[in-house]
Amino acid sequence: MEENFKQQPTDIIKIAMFGPESTGKTTLAKQLAEHFQTVWTPEFAREYLQKKWDSSQQICVLEDMLPIALGQIKLENESLQKANKYLFCDTNLMVTKVFSEMYYNFCDPILNDAASENKYDLFFLTDVDVPWTKDDLRDKPFNRETTLNVFKEALISNQKPFIVVSGTSDERFNKALKILSDLEKAKSIGLSSSDFVQIYDYGVDLDAILKHLTIFKNGMPKTVLDRAAVIDDGIVELSETDFKRFENFFDSKKDHLKLKKFVPASGAASRMFKFLSEFLNDFKVDEESINAYINRKNDSALTVFLAGLEKYPFYDEIDETLKKNYSNYKYWTKDLRDYYFIKTLLSSKYLNFAGKPKGILPFHKYENHIATPVEEHLNESAFYANANNTAFLHFTISEEHQIAFERIIENVKSKIETQTGAAINIKFSYQNKATDTIAVDLENKPIRDSKGELVFRPGGHGALIDNLNNLDADVVFIKNIDNVIQNHIQEIALYKKALSGILIALQEQIFDYLNKLDANAVKEDGISEIVTFVKSKLNDGIASDFDKYTLENKIKYVKEVLNRPIRICGMVKNEGEPGGGPFWIKDANGTVSLQIVESSQVDNNNAEQLAILKTATHFNPVDLICGIKNYKGEKFELTQFVDHNSGFIVEKNKDGRELKAYELPGLWNGAMAKWITIFVQVPLITFNPVKTVNDLLKPAHQPQ
Repeated sequence: MEENFKQQPTDIIKIAMFGPESTGKTTLAKQLAEHFQTVWTPEFAREYLQKKWDSSQQICVLEDMLPIALGQIKLENESLQKANKYLFCDTNLMVTKVFSEMYYNFCDPILNDAASENKYDLFFLTDVDVPWTKDDLRDKPFNRETTLNVFKEALISNQKPFIVVSGTSDERFNKALKILSDLEKAKSIGLSSSDFVQIYDYGVDLDAILKHLTIFKNGMPKTVLDRAAVIDDGIVELSETDFKRFENFFDSKKDHLKLKKFVPASGAASRMFKFLSEFLNDFKVDEESINAYINRKNDSALTVFLAGLEKYPFYDEIDETLKKNYSNYKYWTKDLRDYYFIKTLLSSKYLNFAGKPKGILPFHKYENHIATPVEEHLNESAFYANANNTAFLHFTISEEHQIAFERIIENVKSKIETQTGAAINIKFSYQNKATDTIAVDLENKPIRDSKGELVFRPGGHGALIDNLNNLDADVVFIKNIDNVIQNHIQEIALYKKALSGILIALQEQIFDYLNKLDANAVKEDGISEIVTFVKSKLNDGIASDFDKYTLENKIKYVKEVLNRPIRICGMVKNEGEPGGGPFWIKDANGTVSLQIVESSQVDNNNAEQLAILKTATHFNPVDLICGIKNYKGEKFELTQFVDHNSGFIVEKNKDGRELKAYELPGLWNGAMAKWITIFVQVPLITFNPVKTVNDLLKPAHQPQ
């Protein structure tokens, strides 16, 4: 008898409507069948039970379950013979199984096994957000959410691929069409229905995954360097008098503007302690001295770390922890004390610094307290992101660490507000999971975790263009979480405010031109003035045949050139620090523009390109002032100004497996590629990153 419950093999895509009574299963099946010009399988139980009622006024009993299931699978197999590409099943054996368990607390093993074994490419779980309609067979108008959860649990426990459809009839239909279109695409590249549902639930756009898989196979076009940006050729050099003048100009304008400081702060501190983690893994504590390890590994970083041990802001905390936990600690050898110091620093049982975000680690030691980067950024914001005695600060963080950030802020905010006289308004946002990218192996096939599921990775800081896009501000200061200073904050504020003054002055001129263009107040001579301005002040070229354009087309062209977001980027002299640099690059059309370029974007097999890379005199400290509103006071849609061909393919190691991942165009790289870009030289004092723990020993991070 079991053979009669089996599905016939087929290449037809089978979609099962699944859900409680009166939830729109039949309606959706009919709509989809009509749209795709195919057939749908009706619910056998309805006809079977209606006939039983009409003939004998008897209702459904347990003994009806197997005949209903048998009739349903027979209808489905017959429908396959007439189906065109798709078959939409109004119901299926899984529905019969659930009803049997709900009404009779029993399901025949034959039905149970058949329901579990029968496969569909996708289940549409129909929501209970449509009105319940009474008929002769329906009897459960109440507790519909509870019933829905029973159906949902049946799909989960039987590992069936499903998506919930809600809304009006039209909304469900349109949603289903989009889902089925994407399902076809997923299957065309060898992904399973379960893969597809995982992608759907994760929120990643399937077209983006298809694009990224193509990039893995074909590679990413390398950035073509034209030349390095240098002083008087892409980088503006200002005197101290000029900086002071622009600072004063900013101060005269700021109270009429919405200012906001934007700090990417989700990054983990694992790289900061990389050499210490390697030491814990490789040091043979019972067989060698630390000095022998240093010589064996040529680990100069460890030498520096141990020499400056007592200068670290976390020294006292770890020292006290060791004394508390080990009564004979003071009698240990220095090597053993140093080993356990590092172990306590990194151990998940104790401080676990490598597993935490940089923003909440101790960076600076003051006379009466230890300060984290979060505290320093609050303090800084009051000095330059402050208008009308209110500073606005926005951190992008990982959701799992928000409580830790909030705890620090709660402890220091009122103190800083009292000291600076500025109220500080703080908001958080998370990197959107929908911007995560799929990981592949070295043969460009999607890799899977221990559960057999696809692996996704964060799309890099370029994903934060969405977070930036959601801000409401006239001027946005962007600075990395680890670039803070213990001293000279007034000097830091001077350059931040001066760069902002440059932005505002530039905006005023651009907005004036755009308003005149809107008012038809610009003739040919005015166009020539704008062209000169674009070339000399905005570092932009003009189309080679521009002179042949009609006046109308010239106006349209210059409006497009002027009406873009603006970024003023501080650049510091290159002293060997890691990071991107300022370059003139050439795109596929031969257009040359100023961009911040990472070394990984350059073809390392091209000697000419590498030679240009080495001529860089400056590098990018991530010191940006951004204007994200247009001349009408409207927010730009920043995602329209991204160069989507400037992402990165990176190779990583996860659980001992080599993998490739795609990172989106970097926030200050390709994500801002189509912005108006101005580079200004700023002094090195503005750049004090903590890339490794040893950077905390530098003067900028030590008491003075």
